[in-house]
Amino acid sequence: MLLRQLEYLVALARERHFARAAAVCFVSQPSLSAAIRRLEHELDVPIVRRGRRYEGLTPEGELVLAWAHRILAEQDALRQELSALRGGLTGTLRLGIVPTALPAASLLTTPFCERHPKVRVGIESLSSAEITHGLAEFELDAAMTYVDDDTLGHVRRFPLYEERYVLLTPLDGPLAAASKARWAYAAALPLCLLNSRMRNRRIIEECFAADGASATPAIESDSVAGLYAHLRGGRWSSVISHAWLHMFGVPDGMRVVPLDGPAHGPRVGLVVARHDPGSVLAEALLKVAREAGVRDALDDLLRTYLKDA
Repeated sequence: MLLRQLEYLVALARERHFARAAAVCFVSQPSLSAAIRRLEHELDVPIVRRGRRYEGLTPEGELVLAWAHRILAEQDALRQELSALRGGLTGTLRLGIVPTALPAASLLTTPFCERHPKVRVGIESLSSAEITHGLAEFELDAAMTYVDDDTLGHVRRFPLYEERYVLLTPLDGPLAAASKARWAYAAALPLCLLNSRMRNRRIIEECFAADGASATPAIESDSVAGLYAHLRGGRWSSVISHAWLHMFGVPDGMRVVPLDGPAHGPRVGLVVARHDPGSVLAEALLKVAREAGVRDALDDLLRTYLKDA
């Protein structure tokens, strides 16, 4: 049994298509199919359900896949530990991030890269469900996500900051001169918000409901960048997480208005799967996170914008 055969099986299970799996492994489809057939012959079990197209794995195949993830993770951990002994970590840190935490990611990745210049960082914008799957299947080393998510499973959690929600509104709008605003007043403005599939939007809807209001945004986006693209026109207002100010700031012609309500929102943090072996790169990122002061940096930035307003 070769490690390459296990890599092909993992790729096939992820892509659910022989041709796509072969492409990501940089081999021909016949080569990938032949390698998996040899693995079936060596283990004397059927691994893949075959029909006119890929139809999934057999029960035996699912067991082999679980071991494949573990064996490949052990190989990766060995390489990482050896690279550390040779004078510095190498490899690629695979980091999944929920879209609403992406604007704050550089507060971690920049000091990490400065400390470990030989390591590459691969960032994927993923949903909470995709992060849970990626950690469980050894496809991610770590993730930035909502740490209170019950679906995360068996992980280690390190909180980085609590989301604080503020109103971005035009300087010539009805709340431009307010020192603070109620959620119900914000709900009556022409709004641009993330769409309802995003957890951030569902949290914001709960805040509106707590003040006896509901919001019907004129513009909905599935990304923070798409939301900000509309705010620059000076027509729309939005409720944002203060972490987004780190990347996008306050658009010209707008100001930040605090919202009455909870002082802190849900916690965003770094999560690492409790695998054995653990990821050496994930441990290195955790060490950086403990020293990065992400919460203080974001809170200081928010105070600066509120003072300027």
